[in-house]
Amino acid sequence: MHPAGTPRSTVVVITWQGREHLGACLDALGRQTRPHRVLVVDNASTDGTRELLLEHPTRPVVLRTATNLGYAGGLAVALPQVHTPFMAWLNDDAAPEPDWLEELERTLDEQPSTAAATATLITPTGSVQSSGVRLTAQGYGADRSQEGTDPPVEGSGTATPSSDVPEVFGLCGGATLLRTSVLRAIGGVPAGFFCYYEDTDTSWRLRLAGHDVVWAPRARALHQHGVSTKPGSPRFHRWNERNRLLMLLRCAPAEPAVRELLRFAAITALLPLRRLRGRVVPSAANFRVGLRLGVLVEVLGRLPAVLVERRRIGGRSRVPRQVVWQRWAGR
Repeated sequence: MHPAGTPRSTVVVITWQGREHLGACLDALGRQTRPHRVLVVDNASTDGTRELLLEHPTRPVVLRTATNLGYAGGLAVALPQVHTPFMAWLNDDAAPEPDWLEELERTLDEQPSTAAATATLITPTGSVQSSGVRLTAQGYGADRSQEGTDPPVEGSGTATPSSDVPEVFGLCGGATLLRTSVLRAIGGVPAGFFCYYEDTDTSWRLRLAGHDVVWAPRARALHQHGVSTKPGSPRFHRWNERNRLLMLLRCAPAEPAVRELLRFAAITALLPLRRLRGRVVPSAANFRVGLRLGVLVEVLGRLPAVLVERRRIGGRSRVPRQVVWQRWAGR
């Protein structure tokens, strides 16, 4: 038990060149109704972020890195510095409502079997950007933008939360709360992902270890989305495609993991032929042959280490990979 007024959560904010938007995030944290600790990982910013952090009235604890470690790397270096029962992940371009943390803590308090509660991210236009993460039939992690719930499936091998809190496949790393001890027990955060899919990979490992993930609808945060990483850019697509394949090779059943790797390679090989035949090829960066070849080189280069990690993840698992896949893929 923690005495009244003692922080139970450490809110970890990862920032890079965040001076223009980080202040609003810290201001919102300063208005939270629950006591908490704030730890900002400054990924070697050079735009004045350092000065903003020194001057901000909330006086957060700051961990500065020598190089940009990305979102995943920042979370990984922060985890050893978290000594509270809960660890919150919060994007630096998100501004949570005053009861955001209170709602997340209350959700986990009421759900002892739940390891993570994911918040509702709201766009500047007022629509729901994320109410957690779903798993597509191709193994992509995608934001649940609807406010509906996923119905339980009998025989799934995982517990269904006992209250009306909606269960989701996974957490959205932009605004979520996890049990610190559980996160450590499943292997922490995949620092090598740099950016994107660290949340879906973590959700996979939570599920495999037999833990629940739920959505806390009333824990809301305004999210600018992609201020630093520019969705649609070549780097965005490179990280997304690479990390999806790495995540599947680490966590998913062998059949869909190998299938998706081969499918990615086959599409890459066929793209030049489609262009030669005059067929339309999407203009998005993830259909550029050079980018896709780079992804394949990175994934194959990491394959020996990934297979070692896969074995470790399997050794910690209580739920078969196939059970998790059948329960959630395509939902």
